[in-house]
Amino acid sequence: MSSRSLLSQILVLSAASPRTCESFNSRKIGLALRSYAPVRCKCTTSVSQTEISDATSTPKTKKRVVSGVQPTGSVHLGNYLGAIKNWIALQELYETFFFIVDLHAITLSYDAPDLAKSTRSTAALYLACGVDTSKASVFVQSHVRAHVELMWLLSSATPLGWLNRMIQFKEKSRKAGDENVGVALLTYPVLMASDILLYQSDLVPVGEDQKQHLELTRELAERVNHIYGGRKWKKLGGRGGSLFKVPEALIPPAGARVMSLTDGLSKMSKSAPSDQSRINLLDPKDVIANKIKRCKTDSFPGLEFDNPERPECNNLLSVYQLVTGKTKEEVALECQNMNWGSFKQILTDALIDHLQPIQVRYQEITSDPGYLDGVLSEGARKASEIADTTLNNVYQAMGFLKR
Repeated sequence: MSSRSLLSQILVLSAASPRTCESFNSRKIGLALRSYAPVRCKCTTSVSQTEISDATSTPKTKKRVVSGVQPTGSVHLGNYLGAIKNWIALQELYETFFFIVDLHAITLSYDAPDLAKSTRSTAALYLACGVDTSKASVFVQSHVRAHVELMWLLSSATPLGWLNRMIQFKEKSRKAGDENVGVALLTYPVLMASDILLYQSDLVPVGEDQKQHLELTRELAERVNHIYGGRKWKKLGGRGGSLFKVPEALIPPAGARVMSLTDGLSKMSKSAPSDQSRINLLDPKDVIANKIKRCKTDSFPGLEFDNPERPECNNLLSVYQLVTGKTKEEVALECQNMNWGSFKQILTDALIDHLQPIQVRYQEITSDPGYLDGVLSEGARKASEIADTTLNNVYQAMGFLKR
């Protein structure tokens, strides 16, 4: 088979099925893009940005976006509506790198025999949800070794106090107990910084719970640029200027933070002990129906958004809005006089209709392991080209002997 015909087959396989594509028509993509807004984080210092080398960025290239999801546990509706679904819009506007963050998955207790399987499953779901490999690079974090190497270099410039102030570390370590917490949980934000800075990322989609980590990434980029960049780097034979771009936050559309089905004040989570608390993307129809039937509601008459006394109501209406593509005003008008029984039925139908094409496409992808292997291999190759350039620059600026 010629290389051209093989490439044609790959491109055909990577295209979403017609039913999947219907969920991501141009009108919805346009609306999603307009709902994004870059937001600059507050930082303690500021440095001027100089031109990054041609290997990583040029004035003619699109801005670069990176994002990823952990493979542990089942990918659920919160992961999808809060991150993956938005990637479909982002890949139309930016140069995008979407990866499976398997190195982050081992910061707490995990099932080692299941890690590889869940990593492949997560990658397949990326594609099933509409990530287009002709527009985005999809790869596994651990397949690009520069992530770990840069993390170690960044660790040498990271003050311990910066890590001790991380709210997520405090919360997770308190729940797990000191004897069950490894150093990796403390240094998690440094690895996240490495994930972002390796690719000279311009923008990073973040939720409320990741804003603090992105702020640390920005501060660390500025710190390393100040300590090792500029004339100091040039004296060592380098280009000079900044080693890293300082990324900015890309805030997802309002309402994309999906809450638990059992507690409207808690975020939908893979780590929640009860599977009843979440809708997994691969849940069968009867399971979805049962979870919605049993989800927590309230005794107020009618349905409404934004009532602080009704967090579950706001969450379920938001989910309905997101999976149907309707506006908030349309949903409010449609559902204002409904009772919970009637609303749960239309929500169940909407979820099943929205997730079915994804589930069908997922089965198609996983039935061809060679195709998925090829996607991940090519994604890692593209990512490594950029990551290795950044890593080599940092090694040089920090004074290491050239390999």
